[in-house]
Amino acid sequence: MGRQWLHDKKAVASLKKSQATSKLVKEIMVAAKMGGPEPDLNARLFAACEKARKESVSRESIERAIKKGAGIGDEKVVMESVTFEGFTPHRVPVIVEAVTDNNNRTSSELRMLFRKGALGTSGSVKFMFEHVGLVEAHTGDQTIDPEEAAIEAGANEVEALTHEQNDDIPEDRKGARFITERAATAEVSQWLAAHGWSVVTSELGYLPKDKPALTEEQLSEVGEFLQAIDDHDDVTRVWAAI
Repeated sequence: MGRQWLHDKKAVASLKKSQATSKLVKEIMVAAKMGGPEPDLNARLFAACEKARKESVSRESIERAIKKGAGIGDEKVVMESVTFEGFTPHRVPVIVEAVTDNNNRTSSELRMLFRKGALGTSGSVKFMFEHVGLVEAHTGDQTIDPEEAAIEAGANEVEALTHEQNDDIPEDRKGARFITERAATAEVSQWLAAHGWSVVTSELGYLPKDKPALTEEQLSEVGEFLQAIDDHDDVTRVWAAI
């Protein structure tokens, strides 16, 4: 999903529990806003709710976030999705997705973070990425062939996915990332869930067409910059060519 760079940089500190909970709640709001309030009909919302439950987010908080995101009930809020493009130090392309109730504030704060980052700059980079559907899942059946599953589910490609790459994948289970056409994301996710896979991510995302070669020192600097961006409360996804 959109945080692969966190796993590539082992020295990056884990997010604090309170911040992680805030991110999970905001992800539920985003998913409900984009695909509606019914988890059974909204693969991204279903995956977000499942992850929140695993992190002990209360049912009341989950239900409140769904209503806020979908704009129903007494607590509805107006949330706007915004996207920022630019480069990290050492010219690594990055796309940042955020959701905010105050676009001016969020835009100003993220621009400041880009200016603070050594050589971090804004600029158009979407042409350096493929915009695709991403479904990440795992299964306890070690005999299942992910390539066959991808064909039957309607995915274009599949990659092995380990616990080290995504800590939502249990160490004792077989994980995979299924890459799909954007319009097929929900269909692929639903097929996998019905055929022995546990879906942990179902979303539209960006895959880099090329990745720059970096030294360990450069990778560390890039990771610190990306961590600062990801720490912002309004940021929901960070996609980097790394």
